[in-house]
Amino acid sequence: MKLAWLLWLASVLPQQEADRTCLAAMVYLEARSETQLGQAAVAEVAMRRREDGRWGDDICEVVSSRMQFAISTTNKNYLLRNPVAWDSAWKIADHALQMWDLPVAKREFVVPNADHFVAEEHASPAWMKGQPLAVIGAHSFYRVN
Repeated sequence: MKLAWLLWLASVLPQQEADRTCLAAMVYLEARSETQLGQAAVAEVAMRRREDGRWGDDICEVVSSRMQFAISTTNKNYLLRNPVAWDSAWKIADHALQMWDLPVAKREFVVPNADHFVAEEHASPAWMKGQPLAVIGAHSFYRVN
């Protein structure tokens, strides 16, 4: 399926399903080759950003924020060709949304306090300073804000 179709679908779905679709697309694009733990950590960063509010009020706004996640930099004609990876991303997104519905004290965090991540093999952003909070697979997780 095309990324453009997924994003269009998210624009017409009820908010909860739109959030799940956008979060799953982001996890797929950013971490489909990672373990479930790595995918959950990537999803957690997006959820933390939604809670913060500086990147948007819903998950679709957060993950589509300019130059923040792969959704904003990937060609909209990109084809998501791996149904197994999509299924995993869909389940990870669902779990993250359920976790964030819980009171903060009951949430299980993978990367507490992380609000940024980077695959250092592919990028070296200006905000990347000091030691990461965690490294899971190819991603390093940071608290920047």
